[in-house]
Amino acid sequence: MSKLLIPALASIILVYIAPTARPGGFAVKSNLLYDAGLSVNLGVEAGVAQRWSIDVSGNFNNWRIGDRQWRHWLVQPEARYWFCERFTGHFAGVHLIGGEFNFAPINDKRYQGRGAGAGIAYGYTWMLNRRWSLEAEIGAGWIYTRYDAFPCATCGTKLEHDRVYNYVGPTKAAINLIYVF
Repeated sequence: MSKLLIPALASIILVYIAPTARPGGFAVKSNLLYDAGLSVNLGVEAGVAQRWSIDVSGNFNNWRIGDRQWRHWLVQPEARYWFCERFTGHFAGVHLIGGEFNFAPINDKRYQGRGAGAGIAYGYTWMLNRRWSLEAEIGAGWIYTRYDAFPCATCGTKLEHDRVYNYVGPTKAAINLIYVF
């Protein structure tokens, strides 16, 4: 219930504020891929120059099904260069990524740790009307993680302590529904 309350309140506020705002300088967004995975997420983007914008997105997940869990928080700031006009068409971005995780996948181990990294991205934004847009973005990069491993989802005995893992691959995937102020 609480996962639905915040997006619902934000939507109601947007409906009342939107008619008085000038389009093109600020946007809020939700990643539909994260929504499908039941992760609470919100992104904001602000224009800083004619072809430049700063995008900051974050998400949080805190669900548990039996012994399985997927808990994390993640923040991903990005500087974007728009090839034509800001908030529409092709763009390229450079992003940072940071967060913490605690998950127990299908095997019997639980992993708890943190990570930080950087990457590059490409995307395209389609204007649906004056205020609404749809955006697709994909990014790749590197993430450095440190984690502890536990033998089961609820156990406190550590199997591995302060392990390091360097990940290289996709770091961003988004299909964003955007409201432009």
